[in-house]
Amino acid sequence: MKSQLITTLMLTTSLIWAGSAVAAKPVGITPNMMDATVIHGGKSVKIMRDQNNKAVVNPAFAKTSRPCPPFCIQPIVLAPGVETLGENEIIDYLVKMSNGDKSILVVDSRTPDWVQKGTIPGAVNIPWTALNPAKGADPISIGEILEDQFGAKSLEGLWDYSDAKTLVMFCNGMWCGQSPNNIKNLLKFGYPAHKIKWYRGGMQNWSNLGLSTAKPSS
Repeated sequence: MKSQLITTLMLTTSLIWAGSAVAAKPVGITPNMMDATVIHGGKSVKIMRDQNNKAVVNPAFAKTSRPCPPFCIQPIVLAPGVETLGENEIIDYLVKMSNGDKSILVVDSRTPDWVQKGTIPGAVNIPWTALNPAKGADPISIGEILEDQFGAKSLEGLWDYSDAKTLVMFCNGMWCGQSPNNIKNLLKFGYPAHKIKWYRGGMQNWSNLGLSTAKPSS
């Protein structure tokens, strides 16, 4: 009986140790990159994946069947000349921006209530409504965003985008129309398509991969 009890205890200990070993396996971003440091709100923030091997999907992004319209599946190519990006490319842009490249701006196009739940570190929030005349955005406020945040120049009623930033835009995911709305409006304003990048997967894919999020920068 004593021998059987010892065997059971040893087996239980082995199972617990095995489970811990599985949970302890590192979760990298790529085989050669464990994390990336970016600047968010003036502070260094490390982007990495959740190291808990048993982590599951964030409930905020667990819903599979949002009504369409308006939450319809977006195409892979949003508009001619606008490049669609994945997570590794987003991180690359964030690192470049954080290392002093002022020609890049990563933009969270969601409404502030969503952004408060967490955003991609290094992103700034410019809600889709702020660039949408149909939602009350006036030409003066749109012009201020184009000049003050995007680096465009107003020349006697025309826009010069020669020194405008490369914009990397995202929202909640492949069913979200907020960043597509921002992008389509910018194209109407004459913003060069090659200076607009789109992260189609957005916060849903970012969250599902266990990547770090941050509260919006002030």
